[in-house]
Amino acid sequence: MRIDAHQHFWALARGDYGWLTPDVGAIYRDFTPDDLMPLLKAAEIDGTVLVQAAPTVAETEYMLSLADQNAFIKGVVGWVDFEAEDIGAQIAALAAHPALVGLRPMIQDIADPLWMLGDTLSPAFEAVQRHDLTFDALTLPQHLGPLGQLLECYPDMRVVIDHGSKPLIKDAILDGWSEDMSTLARDTSAWCKLSGLVTEAASDWTIEDLRPYVDHLLNTFGPSRLIWGSDWPVCTLASSYERWCETTDTLLNQLGSTERQAIMGGNAARAYNLRD
Repeated sequence: MRIDAHQHFWALARGDYGWLTPDVGAIYRDFTPDDLMPLLKAAEIDGTVLVQAAPTVAETEYMLSLADQNAFIKGVVGWVDFEAEDIGAQIAALAAHPALVGLRPMIQDIADPLWMLGDTLSPAFEAVQRHDLTFDALTLPQHLGPLGQLLECYPDMRVVIDHGSKPLIKDAILDGWSEDMSTLARDTSAWCKLSGLVTEAASDWTIEDLRPYVDHLLNTFGPSRLIWGSDWPVCTLASSYERWCETTDTLLNQLGSTERQAIMGGNAARAYNLRD
């Protein structure tokens, strides 16, 4: 299967998308499965991983209900309060739904870059592993050192780094990010998403602006641990769905068909234990 391993839906009336205000422009509206399905068909994408966009369990339950109604949603990465006293019970309840494949705290919005290393979070990470879920790491470059420390503590936890950890493409900065990503690729079993890069670039980005970052991820994580995603509809602030698909094809054109198939779906199926 060809899988878009990172997309979102939202309904503004639900009221828990704190970041989603009129200031974000064109994406300040509802985005539903009916909006995405024609894009998936045109790009020959067979299924998706639906990822949380609000820090509430209510949104996770909303996404699971969408998965019940739409067969193309192969898995849901939800949210739960990792600091909750009853975190084990909360994760167990959510994991009872077969579509839940992972959890994602919104680390990029947490002021303390060392938050993920707090002792109080151990029950959450243990529950993630106990229920065979994947941990989505929504990180920025400054979080990569702590993320490496976290994975030393939980080497068997399946981890996917979202959006290449959002490198500073607009400023053409590779230093720091590239070394930290190399270390994570070498010393851990984490996967990395090839997604969300266009919104980190300048508004007039070109393929050549993205190439050094994509090449570095290919050279470190390799085709067996990179996972393609669109970050739709957030990506539409910088690119159409079609353009991102075409850009990806160009950036990966040096790979063989088996390697491209892995990035475009096979790796996501393994990283998230996706349902058929």
